[in-house]
Amino acid sequence: MGAGFTVGEKWLFLDTGINSPAFNMAFDEVLLNWHSRGEIPPVVRFYEWNPAGLSLGHFQKTAGRIDVNAAKERGIGIVRRPTGGLAVLHDKELTYSIIIDEKHELMSPSIIESYRVLSQGLLEGYRLLGISAELAIPDKPIGKTGTSVCFEEASWYELEIGGKKAAGSAQTRQKGVILQHGSIPMVIDEDDLYNLFIFPSEKVKLRAKNAFKEKAISINRILGRETTIEEVKDAFKDGFRKGLNIEFNTYEPPQQMIDEARVLMEEKYAAESYTFYR
Repeated sequence: MGAGFTVGEKWLFLDTGINSPAFNMAFDEVLLNWHSRGEIPPVVRFYEWNPAGLSLGHFQKTAGRIDVNAAKERGIGIVRRPTGGLAVLHDKELTYSIIIDEKHELMSPSIIESYRVLSQGLLEGYRLLGISAELAIPDKPIGKTGTSVCFEEASWYELEIGGKKAAGSAQTRQKGVILQHGSIPMVIDEDDLYNLFIFPSEKVKLRAKNAFKEKAISINRILGRETTIEEVKDAFKDGFRKGLNIEFNTYEPPQQMIDEARVLMEEKYAAESYTFYR
């Protein structure tokens, strides 16, 4: 398998700015649907969250694990992703999504291999910020720790800095299309994060929170300074362009696409029957 995409291949780039957790997930699914029908080429999308959101993996259990009342008290929205993995708190971060046909010439039937290819864009984005990141190769089975917190363990070819997880990504394949999206934290607030999960005792919670500081890291912490969202967006836009060897056409989503996302948001992602079905 080659090292990059066809030189000069044109992808769409769109920055949908700040939206609710439910709209953000709905919009990713709508992009997947449009791409599956051949109406748009591959896409890289950037977005942000207001209110802050806790996204749950598609198959993740919530009963006895997620403190729903704590999230409501703090004004944090809970949404279930179409992708797998563990819970992620989206706040003070850049979120990206990639939509591409699974039969694209450099996509692999192997989920792990497709992570490796698409993560090249993240790798280059960190480098453009002056951060030396690496692709994770786990030495332990994934998902066997019992944790509900995504950033407590790195999966195959996620980004690590000095052995600490720096970006979390998740993937689904539907209708012949790969949707990969992920969190690139600028700041991680361990107190906010760990208040959203249920632990057997405060002692266990404190121990997990303290251990977390050695497992995950944010852009601002590694650089030792505050970054701006625009600085981070510029770096990762150029990073995806370089890492995937593509060109971008800036895309303004048509009203039909936005309307479809709003309907899907109301019918699915904003519905508690879907969010808490497990």
